[in-house]
Amino acid sequence: MPARRAAERRRAAVLGKPIAHSLSPVLHRAAYAELGLDEWSYDRFEVDEDRLPGFVRELGEEWAGLSLTMPLKRAVIPLLDGISETASSVEAVNTVVLTEDGRRLGDNTDIPGMVSALRERGVEKVASAAVLGAGATASSALAALARICAGPVTAYVRSAARADEMRTWGERLGVDVRTADWADAREAFAAPLVIATTPAGTTDALAADVPEAVGTLFDVLYEPWPTALAGAWAARGGAVVGGLDLLVHQAVLQVEQMTGVPEAPLAVMRAAGERALSGH
Repeated sequence: MPARRAAERRRAAVLGKPIAHSLSPVLHRAAYAELGLDEWSYDRFEVDEDRLPGFVRELGEEWAGLSLTMPLKRAVIPLLDGISETASSVEAVNTVVLTEDGRRLGDNTDIPGMVSALRERGVEKVASAAVLGAGATASSALAALARICAGPVTAYVRSAARADEMRTWGERLGVDVRTADWADAREAFAAPLVIATTPAGTTDALAADVPEAVGTLFDVLYEPWPTALAGAWAARGGAVVGGLDLLVHQAVLQVEQMTGVPEAPLAVMRAAGERALSGH
């Protein structure tokens, strides 16, 4: 890391609405403290689509980057000088880096963050997978599965429109996506990897249907944790990857991009996140 950057006063922040619940400040500040970036700060700002252009336009030279959550991941794209192939693949940016030559570049660290979180638990390749849900996170899940899944992915959805969306994303991402009705979601548990992308409480009713033999569950929620499904899965002896794992791994990549540090302190950031969640 260039010493000049470490000594400079630099700013970063997470934007979104709502934003008060975000753990990003906890994770990034823990990284800065561990790395000795004493002049760096990381804040949170409640910003919606209407306020976003003005916020981005007014960023000064002290700004190093932004983390973006809903509803800004697509709204920010027209405001940038360029986006990565990864971000383009799902039309979603969660990371903006302000370069020293004044450019504003977008990336998506959710997708490699998912892959890294799974790799950490020993999941590098699977023959097939299942996705519960069809929202924005589900498209990121498909993009991650494009990197690690050799066979079909079955998406369990609630409507024909959602099914069409998931098949369209599959075609775009090069994933063999098959769709099934949410009423049959318990059938997903036969897959070696199940990724649950639904809001809190949505999968609770499925917890009683977890079979004796299971593979890996990736539940993208981190609060409340464990979810009923994750708890039942762990009780069956299955491997569980949680939302905090995803949040930490994608934040590690953000810290590295914004600061120029080649390897952000993952363990320190995870511990900070765990402490924050235990205090809620």
